[in-house]
Amino acid sequence: MPVTTANNNTQSEIESKKLSTLVNITSEADSKKVTDILDNIVNAADVDREAAVNDLLATVKSIGVFSLKLVIDIIEKVIVSKKNTNARTGAIAVISTFINDSLEEQAHPFLIRFIPSLLDLQADKQASVKEAAAATAKNFVDKINPHACPLMVPFILEGLGNSCKWQTKMLSLELLELLANQHPKEFFVAIPDVVPVVSDCMWDTKMEVKKKATETMSVICSLIENKDIERFIPAVIGCINHPENVPETIHLLGATTFVQEVDSATLSIMVPLLGRGLNERATPIKRKAALIIDNMSKLVDDPDVAAPFLPLLLPALEKVQDIVADPECRGVVQKALATLQRVGNPGVEIFTKEQKKAKVESSIKELLPENLDAFFGTTVTFLNDVALTLCVSKNFFKNIWIESLAPYAKSFLSTPDAEGLAISALNKCEEAVTPKDPEEEDEEGEDLCNCEFSLAYGAKILLNRTALRLKRGRRYGLCGANGCGKSTLMRAIANEQVEGFPPRSELKTVYVEHDIDGSEADTPLVDFILASEGVETKDPEQVRKILLDYGFSEQMVTKMAIGELSGGWKMKLALARAMLMNADILLLDEPTNHLDVVNVAWLENYLLGLKTVTSIIVSHDSGFLDHVCSDIIHYEPNYKLKRYKGNLSEFVRKVPRAASYYSLEASQIKFSFPEPGFLEGIKTKERAILKMKNVDFQYPGSDRKQLIDISMQCSLASRVAVIGPNGAGKSTLIKLLTGEIESEIGTVWKHPNLRIAYVAQHAFHHIEQHLDKTPNEYIQWRYATGEDREELDKNDRMNGEANKKVMEQVFVIDGEKRVIEEIVGRRKLKQSYEYEVSWVGRSSVDNTWISRQKLEDMGFGKKIAEVDSAEAAKMGLNRPLTAKEIEKHLTEVGLEAEFATHSRIRGLSGGQKVKLVIGAAMWNKPHMLVLDEPTNYLDRESLGALAMAIKEYGGGVVIVTHNREFSEALCTEVWKVDNGRLTPSGHNWVSGNGSTVIKEQEAEDMVDAQGNTIKAVEKKKKLTSKELRKKKKERMERRKRGEEVFSDEDDL
Repeated sequence: MPVTTANNNTQSEIESKKLSTLVNITSEADSKKVTDILDNIVNAADVDREAAVNDLLATVKSIGVFSLKLVIDIIEKVIVSKKNTNARTGAIAVISTFINDSLEEQAHPFLIRFIPSLLDLQADKQASVKEAAAATAKNFVDKINPHACPLMVPFILEGLGNSCKWQTKMLSLELLELLANQHPKEFFVAIPDVVPVVSDCMWDTKMEVKKKATETMSVICSLIENKDIERFIPAVIGCINHPENVPETIHLLGATTFVQEVDSATLSIMVPLLGRGLNERATPIKRKAALIIDNMSKLVDDPDVAAPFLPLLLPALEKVQDIVADPECRGVVQKALATLQRVGNPGVEIFTKEQKKAKVESSIKELLPENLDAFFGTTVTFLNDVALTLCVSKNFFKNIWIESLAPYAKSFLSTPDAEGLAISALNKCEEAVTPKDPEEEDEEGEDLCNCEFSLAYGAKILLNRTALRLKRGRRYGLCGANGCGKSTLMRAIANEQVEGFPPRSELKTVYVEHDIDGSEADTPLVDFILASEGVETKDPEQVRKILLDYGFSEQMVTKMAIGELSGGWKMKLALARAMLMNADILLLDEPTNHLDVVNVAWLENYLLGLKTVTSIIVSHDSGFLDHVCSDIIHYEPNYKLKRYKGNLSEFVRKVPRAASYYSLEASQIKFSFPEPGFLEGIKTKERAILKMKNVDFQYPGSDRKQLIDISMQCSLASRVAVIGPNGAGKSTLIKLLTGEIESEIGTVWKHPNLRIAYVAQHAFHHIEQHLDKTPNEYIQWRYATGEDREELDKNDRMNGEANKKVMEQVFVIDGEKRVIEEIVGRRKLKQSYEYEVSWVGRSSVDNTWISRQKLEDMGFGKKIAEVDSAEAAKMGLNRPLTAKEIEKHLTEVGLEAEFATHSRIRGLSGGQKVKLVIGAAMWNKPHMLVLDEPTNYLDRESLGALAMAIKEYGGGVVIVTHNREFSEALCTEVWKVDNGRLTPSGHNWVSGNGSTVIKEQEAEDMVDAQGNTIKAVEKKKKLTSKELRKKKKERMERRKRGEEVFSDEDDL
């Protein structure tokens, strides 16, 4: 007990001495005592020096930390004394002793300045001095507070300057390795400052320094925690010494998927390599370097991290943008530039390191005692720097701040007060340097999920360290551009691939996709639901009753298979299955696709009635989102999810840039369709180019007709919306119109040269066999033969037994019996055509021209259609089928070159695939565009762009859609299909030519397959009689004057 009391009294005396330093200075006697001991140390022999140093330490402890001022002043002078070895050795001994027992670390802020001097002494002629200096420097690294170690780095880097001796550089590199090994987490924030300096040393003329610098770089880079580049670090380091390896390393990195957050340490090693990549001569390397910059920049979470590297990358990218010849490469560079500039200038409030430093200094200044002596300015600066390091690394743990700040604050405060200062500094600094989040806090209701995660698809970053918080009973609309990852996020949640999201055993999550798997086509409806995993009931009667309640007819439930349902009923079946799973969270991906107005209203009412089920909804139907959503979760440009309270209209009011979600006209994207080619005999926009008259249609095996007595016509001016309830026959009508199917009753006529672009309801069926091709390669394949290969499988082509019999018919020509082998050509015959026929067993000289009417009467209508289609395709393919031309074409329908040429179809989003299908259909410059449910997969921006392109398109358009906003914005004519019957309204059908004359298009320059430009020949204007007489008179006058005149002048 007495011992404890004595210790307490001693501690109390020490505290009193510290407090006295606030206003008092050491006495003259104390100053003289310290000076005498230092003189003794400087002049002492080696055997006496240790005792003198210990005496100095005891004296400083008894007098107080204020006496360090005298010690520091004298040491600064004697440590650089070149002539007095004892003085240098004594100075090192004092520093070493104070490092080991330094008044509870209070001397460290004053001693850290001696690191450059210790490094310089490595070049000392005395071996004992070198060894002592090296041991002291290493010991300092070992003893320094871990969170203060980044403050040592600038002093160590002074030893790596060009003017430094090679021995100094060797010790400096060794100290950096020690810091990296002993304090890896704390040293991490200093890596961006260290890497450039060590890289320079890797080119040092001294082989020992060069080798050591390479080893040190490997140690430093081993701290980088980015798994994306971890395996490439040796190659990246190798490029510093061997620049010739840069292209190969860029290629390796270009094939990497970047998904982890990119920090300053990662950038410090990557930026020099990427800078060299941009300076390479080869354009592909420049492009890949720019692409890597773009992808990595998206993963920079803190603008302050990117700030030091922007001056290095931005000028290099701007230079490539100005000089590179390849427009596609220039596009990638421009994209990288835009991403970098966005990272450097985010829309949210951020603080630079200098601003953070000012805020930290201001916060700590408020906590310091009044009248604090200027001597402690060194300690206060050290406190500020340590606090700033903690703020930059976002380390706001209470115990860390006490451990990092209190030991130094004890220089002028008691222990409790020093710890109190550390805690107050934490609170003030965290508040000062953390930008305020404008998002409204949402504390009401039960949390179903509150997690942070990142998400990528293939090589594309979708989300980076974003938060997702879901409440029970809310209905969240998930909004963002096509390709941003809405469906990918939904699927990742459903597949339990989102980090931190509760597993299905805790939270039942059900995903409702666009389409039911095609393998289920023959499965009855009740069996399909009962076989689905997660459906809690196994009673067929209960399932049947529920389906009837949801609007399915008795016949549909008992007799129909899934394959017989229309798109709308398939979607409703998938919704019914999801509802039978009693989910906590419903993931609805485009739930209104294919649904008519009645069923959309039914779905709205159902979702609004779910009080304990949370819904996440992806939909491009703005009205549906407005009626249903309680919150909007939006994909922000910085790869974060942000929640906005309220429905879609409330969201647009808060975020005006998202106006395209609400209004098609607000779209900032522009699509452009090629103008249709010339149609022989069609002089006006209103003249019919396709007709149906009294057409009936019934699918084989069906007990009723799907279409009854259909009559209609289309022209180049047509803007038709086909509407009607699910299962009414809309898609069947479109298939008849395009030749997908054919009718036995009634007449379907189309212009012989008519080209129709058709995008089916299930648009992906066009490309599902080509998922491993790029979009560019797909179009090259589709049109490689000169015809559209998608047209070859239509029912209006010759195939099957019936058509084989037609081809075996016998003709009598000049008294001889002949059988047609092939129809090989076509030419104009008055108001119709005649066709060149080759005969079985005859040479081409015996080919015969037969009129269209005669061939049709003989049953060769389908064969004629094949020839007409081939001729029409030739007329449309007046553009080179080159990769560059296709890339340009796809860009005009909203598919960027990165996806059009450099990505496989398999990796595209639903919206991007629809853009591809539309672009491929429009390649041969069709006269009519037929879209079956085009709004199902396109986002609001793309819908607006599609609407504008259709308005400006010179051909006819027929659209099947349930999206009233889209159809009303475009269509003047409506075909209502109900119970198989067509009721047209708003049409301008004419029996003759019409009145709107088609303007002749100006001839365009063409580029052949070898890339040669063929200049267009301008069509000569036909002169009137008056103009011809005037020209003739002028020519006669010139001849009288003796001027040279040509006989073919002026087309006379």
